[in-house]
Amino acid sequence: MGIFDFFKTKKNDEQLTSFLPQEIYEAGVLELQDIIAPSALKISPKQLNLGEKIARSFFVISYPRFLSESWFSPIINLDKVFNISIFIHPIDTAKVLRQFQKKVAEVQSQINTREKKGLVRDPMLDTAYQDLESLRDNLMQAQEKLFDVGLYLTLYGDTEDELDKIESEIKSILESKMIYIKPALFQQEQGFKSILPIATDLLEVHSKLNSAPLSSIFPFVSFDLTSDKGILYGINRHNASLVIFDRFSLENYNSVTFAKSGSGKSYCTKLEILRSLMFDTDVIVIDPEKEYQFLAEATGGKSFDISLNSTSHINPFDLPVPGEDESPADVLRSNIINLVGLFRIMLGGLTPEEDAIIDRAISETYALKDITADSDFANVEPPLLSDFELVLSGMKGAESIVQRLSKYTRGTWAGFLNKPTNININYKFIVFSIRDMEEELKTVAMYIITHYIWNAVKRNRKKRLLVVDEAWIMMKSDDAASFLFGMAKRGRKYFLGLSTITQDVEDFMKSPYGLPIVTNSSMLVLLKQSPTVIDNLQKVFNLTEEEKYLLLESNVGEGMFFVGQKHVAIKIIASYTEDQIITSDPSQLLNIRRAKEELKMSQGL
Repeated sequence: MGIFDFFKTKKNDEQLTSFLPQEIYEAGVLELQDIIAPSALKISPKQLNLGEKIARSFFVISYPRFLSESWFSPIINLDKVFNISIFIHPIDTAKVLRQFQKKVAEVQSQINTREKKGLVRDPMLDTAYQDLESLRDNLMQAQEKLFDVGLYLTLYGDTEDELDKIESEIKSILESKMIYIKPALFQQEQGFKSILPIATDLLEVHSKLNSAPLSSIFPFVSFDLTSDKGILYGINRHNASLVIFDRFSLENYNSVTFAKSGSGKSYCTKLEILRSLMFDTDVIVIDPEKEYQFLAEATGGKSFDISLNSTSHINPFDLPVPGEDESPADVLRSNIINLVGLFRIMLGGLTPEEDAIIDRAISETYALKDITADSDFANVEPPLLSDFELVLSGMKGAESIVQRLSKYTRGTWAGFLNKPTNININYKFIVFSIRDMEEELKTVAMYIITHYIWNAVKRNRKKRLLVVDEAWIMMKSDDAASFLFGMAKRGRKYFLGLSTITQDVEDFMKSPYGLPIVTNSSMLVLLKQSPTVIDNLQKVFNLTEEEKYLLLESNVGEGMFFVGQKHVAIKIIASYTEDQIITSDPSQLLNIRRAKEELKMSQGL
């Protein structure tokens, strides 16, 4: 017994279907159909009332002469609730050919009759004759087959007005392609049964289609962006499919995230980190706001505070051990070049003469510690900033440099750089927090940290993800931005994925290295955007008007996810446990803190 048959009753010749608990009770058996059946069901000529929902069924009655590829895709990807059924009934080719022979003869006869009467040629008859002959040839050669095809849609809504709007939208899309649908008047029950997953065609409204146009109705042509491996980034807002991807399977492992403040960019990033850790990926984060510390503690990682009063130090003169394909001379030369860039940032720019002096002074500072291109860097003691100052003080023309450098060696900022490195990064998850660093020194700190990380990456190759949050801070300096770009270009060689995140799109893109970093990133995440930057983003990423407004109107944790040439609208989702670990919402954090305090009090701690 079907659901409809079980609940159907008659009253005054009107079809009225209702849910009768007493009948179930008297039957004494609760079957699956009793559980899934709606609380009430009313069948009217134009629609069905399924509990609190209204359903309306339609069938396609007419197709154009040509069906373009993926013409059904705009319907499938509509952000509406509806069901689609496609019934394909094969037709015997021999039977069709006999009918075609008769039809071709009729059309040919009409053409000949018009010619004898001296009438003007009818293009429609000529086209029909050519199509029939072409299709007949393809059928005889077994290149095509013919089918009776029924295409049915059932729309759902909470009110009739909502249903009318959805119907109007779908009709306008289809009619623009010369495809016409009609409601199943007085057949709503048959229409609804026809779209149920029971493979029963009760409407039997068919159109004859051969193989080529039938293939254009393929129902799974949608905006999918998924892989058979990787981590879950979110839900595809087009069709509710999963966006699963492995950044380490792409041509490079880099990503860029653009979003306005409060749109969920840190939440999205922390969720990726948490899930990446489960796939044996080491993660390093440069954290400007101390947002990742709790996540590091929860996952057994380590957080380092980098500030003037911190006990954690990084010596910029450290030298990495050369890799198998590197020579000590190349490593030393590269480190000297990077140090010159650091001093440009620290000293507020250098003249060409000062640049040459610092370059020579760095080489002499290493030589002071007996470090040359022939040294074993694994067994050397690197110099400190004070050693560099000592060398500079004995060089002609370096007086201005020494004066500006003194605040880093003996002045207010002396506790930051002038000490040996005492950081151990042998953890799966490392966070460098620079929240308590003075604003003037944040670019310097980020440059030194990224340089230290890069040396560690080259020393020991393994799958790593480096997250640079608020990357616009580094983009303010050409030297820092250039170093970041270098990591983006060369990271793949060392199994490193670089994830740059920023809310200040203008500052990021103004840098000469901003766009190159974007173009060297296989993944891009655009979350909710501000109206002041959306036009610039639209030009850079060739967004359509619909995509532009989607980014403006997105909620927190919603936006667009790009991988190569493909992109989808995405919604970031997390489980309850993940949410408790990664949330940045102040109200949630306050509740979590209160819960911890109450737990401690209850335990008498």
